Parts: sequence; structure tokens; C-alpha cells
Amino acid sequence: MSSEKNGELNKDELEIRRLGPSDLEAVLEIENCSFSLPWSREAYENELTRDHLAHFIGCFCQGRLLAFAGYWLLLDEGHIANVAVHPDFRRRGLGELIMVHLITLCKSQGGRKMTLEVRRSNASARNIYKRLGFEEAGFRPAYYSDNNEDAMIMWADIVN
Repeated sequence: MSSEKNGELNKDELEIRRLGPSDLEAVLEIENCSFSLPWSREAYENELTRDHLAHFIGCFCQGRLLAFAGYWLLLDEGHIANVAVHPDFRRRGLGELIMVHLITLCKSQGGRKMTLEVRRSNASARNIYKRLGFEEAGFRPAYYSDNNEDAMIMWADIVN
């Protein structure tokens, strides 16, 4: 991409916006290369078009989806459903950037707390979440069916 300089993205060229049905193919591309248990096309069609509790945003550069994240707002709690960065754009701060926007969106919609599950082995994601105020609050044994890995449960109070 022309926005890259020495492997870095020009943050001024990034656009973060709500995802819609026209973004489905790009979401599925990132989903399928990011997760060993990817969500189905039908699941994302529902999330992006019918589920009024679901809020998904994407980070774009020159029209290309680089990362996305979404949550479900249940009363005053945001449950983070998914966060993914395209493999070609990882380790450039996009995961943290989209999480900051997701937290801000949740707050603007009345969210007071957020929660998520993350693989115990995913230290880099856990570190990002900790920097953003999430704390480990327990774990779900054998949560991931592909390898029976535990999920760490993390919570954050997002109201200052």
C-alpha cells in the first residue's frame, strides 16, 4: 500500500467506520486467515444486518479492510465478540487502535463495563487488553474446541 513507510502505516490515512453487508467478503477473508475456528458467513450476515445488539467496526486504508472488531451491548455491558487484524498488517498497532474505538463506541451507547475471552496462549492480545484497562477475572476450561485450550476471561470498567 502506498500508505506504508518502512513497514509503518500512515495513521492519517486510516478510516474507522461501522461495518455493513458490503464489507462481508473482506471480513470473511480476515476471519478465515486469523482463526482456527472461524465464524461462518451466515453468522456474520446476521451480525452485520439483523442483530440489533451487535456493533462491528472496521479499520480501512485506501478502501481495504485491515482489521475489525465487534461487540454485543447487553444492557450496560459490552461483550467483545471478535477482534482480528489481517496477517499482513499485524504488529503495527491496529489491534489496539480498533479496541480503543470499540471501547469509545460502547461508552457512547451507555456501556459501563466490557468483557471478553481470549486464548490463554495469546500473550500479545492479553497485553493489549491489559494496557486498555482489562483485568483477568478467571478462565473457562477447554473453551476452544480445536485444541481444548482455556480462555481467559477479562473485564474492564470503561466509565471514568
